[in-house]
Amino acid sequence: MDRLANWWLDFFQAEPGREKWWERKKALCQDRGVEVTQIRGNGHVFEELRYDQQSTFQYLLHLSFLMKQKGYFYQEEHVLPLKFRVRNEQIEHIKLDVQPEKHVESISSELADIHDTAGYRFNYDRLAAVKYAERWWNDYNPAFRKFQVDCTNYISQCLYAGGAPMRGAPNRGKGWWYQNDNWSYSWAVAHALRWYLSGSTQGLKGRELESADELIPGDVICYDFEGDGRFDHNTIVVAKDAYGMPLVNAHTENSRNRYWSYEDSTAWTPNITYKFFRIGE
Repeated sequence: MDRLANWWLDFFQAEPGREKWWERKKALCQDRGVEVTQIRGNGHVFEELRYDQQSTFQYLLHLSFLMKQKGYFYQEEHVLPLKFRVRNEQIEHIKLDVQPEKHVESISSELADIHDTAGYRFNYDRLAAVKYAERWWNDYNPAFRKFQVDCTNYISQCLYAGGAPMRGAPNRGKGWWYQNDNWSYSWAVAHALRWYLSGSTQGLKGRELESADELIPGDVICYDFEGDGRFDHNTIVVAKDAYGMPLVNAHTENSRNRYWSYEDSTAWTPNITYKFFRIGE
C-alpha cells in the first residue's frame, strides 16, 4: 500500500462517523470472498487558495483497489474530492460532500406527463453502452453539460450511446432527452429517471427485476439511500464478479467496478432500497 492510500485509510478511520465505512468495506469484501491485494492512491490538485497566512488546496484522490476473488483479479477505482488547509504549520483534512439533487416537485405530481404513448422499439447495444461507461467513468464528454451531481446525466449518456432514442423535447417534464444544452428531468435527476424507466411504454424503458444477480452489463440500478421513497443515485452495470453479482460504474463520486450494493459508500444507510432495471427489452 503506498503512502497516499495509507493516509487516506487512516483519515477515514479516524474521522468521527466514517470509521464505520471502512469496517463495512472490509466486511463486504469478506462476505464476497474478496481479498484486497493492493491499494494505491494518486492525488491531483485542481484549486489552490492562499490568504491570511493560510493555504487551502482542493484535490482529487484517485484510489485503485486490486481485488482477488476465486483466483480472478479485477481493479476497482474511486475518485474522491478532498480539501486540506495549512495554517501555522497545522494541516486539516476535509472530505468534500456533494449536495444531493434537489427534488423536482412536478416529477411526482405530473408523472403521467413524463411518458409518451406512441409506441416504437429500439435495439439496445449493451456493448456500446458499457464501452461508453468505461471511457467516461472518470471524465466528462464535452458534448454534454457537466452537473455538480452528475450520476444520472452520466447514466443517460451511457443509455444514449447504447442506442436509446430521445423523445419529448422541449418539454422538460416529458420524455427523456438532451438538446441544445437543455434536458428533461428524467435525463439528469435520479428520482425522475427511476420513474421514467418503470413507466415508459416505448423507446427507452426498463423492466423491473427482483434481484441484483439477474442484471447483466448495460442494465441500471437506482438507489434510495434513506429508504424514504426519493431515489438519490443511479449506476450502470459494466461487469459481473466471480459469483455473478453486478459491478457498476458511476459519476458524482466517480467509481468503476464497484460492488452494486454500495455498502462501501458514506451515503449508505440500513434503510437503503434498490430498483433493478433490465434495459432494452
